Amino acid sequence: MKNNNINVVIYAIGILFIGTLCGCNDFLDREPLDEVTPDVYLNTDVQLADYAITLYDFPTHSGWGNGTFNIDNHTDNQATSEYSKRYIPGTWRVDQDDDDDWNFEDIRECNYFLEQVLPKWKNGVISGNANDINQYIGEVYFLRAYQYFNKVKIFGDFPIVRSTLPDQKEDLVEASKRRPRNEVARFIIADVDSAIMLMNNAPIGGTNRLTKMSAQLFKSRVALHEATWLKYHKGTARVPGGPGWPGNDVDYLKDFKIEIDAEIDYFLNEAIIASKEVIDEINLVENSGEYGGLDVFDNPYYSMFASNDMSNYNEVLFWRSFDIDENIYHHNQHYLQNNGGNTGFTKGFVESFLMDNGLPIYASGSGYQGDATVNEVKVSRDGRLRLFMKAPGEQITEERTEQFPDILAIPEVKYVTGYAVKKGVNPDDSQGGTGGSYTGSIVFRAVEAYLNYIEASYELNGSLDATAIKCWKAIRERAGVETDFNFTIAATDMSIESLGDWGTYSAGSLIDPTLYNIRRERRCELMAEGLRFMDLKRWRSLDQLNNYQIEGFNLWGGDMEDWYVSGNTGESKLIPEGTSGKQPNVSNPSNSNYLRPYQIIKDNNLAYEGYNWHKAHYLSPIAYEHFLLTSDGDPTSSVIYQNPNWPVQANGQPID
Repeated sequence: MKNNNINVVIYAIGILFIGTLCGCNDFLDREPLDEVTPDVYLNTDVQLADYAITLYDFPTHSGWGNGTFNIDNHTDNQATSEYSKRYIPGTWRVDQDDDDDWNFEDIRECNYFLEQVLPKWKNGVISGNANDINQYIGEVYFLRAYQYFNKVKIFGDFPIVRSTLPDQKEDLVEASKRRPRNEVARFIIADVDSAIMLMNNAPIGGTNRLTKMSAQLFKSRVALHEATWLKYHKGTARVPGGPGWPGNDVDYLKDFKIEIDAEIDYFLNEAIIASKEVIDEINLVENSGEYGGLDVFDNPYYSMFASNDMSNYNEVLFWRSFDIDENIYHHNQHYLQNNGGNTGFTKGFVESFLMDNGLPIYASGSGYQGDATVNEVKVSRDGRLRLFMKAPGEQITEERTEQFPDILAIPEVKYVTGYAVKKGVNPDDSQGGTGGSYTGSIVFRAVEAYLNYIEASYELNGSLDATAIKCWKAIRERAGVETDFNFTIAATDMSIESLGDWGTYSAGSLIDPTLYNIRRERRCELMAEGLRFMDLKRWRSLDQLNNYQIEGFNLWGGDMEDWYVSGNTGESKLIPEGTSGKQPNVSNPSNSNYLRPYQIIKDNNLAYEGYNWHKAHYLSPIAYEHFLLTSDGDPTSSVIYQNPNWPVQANGQPID
């Protein structure tokens, strides 16, 4: 194997990467790489299974913190103690060299597997159970599709590499040519179709391994994502063929053509078909109606997110298990049970939840109790808010009752907004210590297919068919909300909703109330599950951000100010921003009665005036070094083109 002086990002397309073949064995115990060949490996179903599992790379609980329940930080749903530079135009720059995103290592490992295994499979020389062999081949098709979808979400257009390549710069540079994002999305769907054809729903390992059903759900996600991206970014440089699209000036794309509306319809139809496959097979887990105390863990809808073993929840299509005895664990219960975990739901998110009678909180006759305390906020609300947000006085575990939210704590354990995550809290106190937690971690959940179907149906037809209506009613019934969504739609005031929900907009304009309530349902059902930023970007829902202030609970206008009084002196522990001679720890009531986590410190705080958006931020920039490595020294001659509004310049800022 040659070792040319080629950057690892390009190099990873072509090198023979076999490290994963050895699983968890110590590095020194492995055979020399030049002795590991297809002749001695990938010949049995067990070997295929071992290879495929090493390629699993999904967001799950790990390490310290709230795990996946923190992924929605830096959106209009959740906030953490530090602001995000993606909302501060000019602070996000083009990297000199960043291999984390623009790399092909995992893609190449999938290609290597398929190149070696498919001929053996077709010739019938792989030993083992035929169904298992099909399953593992299908998994690798799925995993290649999953990696490509991550690339599309980050970069849009991306090279399509179907095979391993020799370690020669000329070949690797040629393979680096980007393809239009819709072509990449079609390639992803083709791979997922292969996975669906080969996989089954009862593999060895059960739903701890990928299944046919999880592939169908994933296909609906990909298709809906691409359809709505093309629809709402249409007419911009972020869509192939659009004005200013960088591919318009590239010679190797001179023959590219796109019928944008036909592409949108194609992807919407694919989303509908794939999601219905899941809907027809999977019923939603029951909400048995327990909302308080330890009895809440007897509610399947609650315990689905907090159980150690999720295999009995049919709605959970794919999840990761942990085993403390096998030294496989995380630490999220240490935070979920005991503190705020450096996150918090925003005021806008909490206010988006309906009353249980189906009315928005501002509607006449809604019965809303106000927000003087966290407990009042939850009275008669959508069951998801009641189940999955903490409130003082609630029993959290067998031995712990929730106290007032510590908004003054150190960042690691802080209640950032005062509204704390309860989703995933397990009542077993032993998991809340420092010894480790072993609650499961959901990757794919069937309700997403219900939501995908509703949205795709409305986007395609401008109305809801019988299946969409059935899905929407099932979701609302499980949430403990009046199932007549038309009643909600009629009571919706978009001018009010837009104050706290970025998803009320697409391309800078308010959407219609029906589509908004579809998006609201998705927002509330998938709370703290890590899909919010993806949705906001595909809907083009960030254009209108202009000095937007993230807010939390009603610190100064209700009763909660009284929680923060010293027991020794009787004086308030709260030090508002701007207090002379003191280090502030909360925002100033003259700006808002609601806690503003990014307006506590003014000096050297680029987020003090609020969040803003630059259109360049919908896609990430490609690092400068990749242009150098795919050219003859002049980065502007590279076969790679930079993303819209980003320069080919190290440390370059977005271009207006």
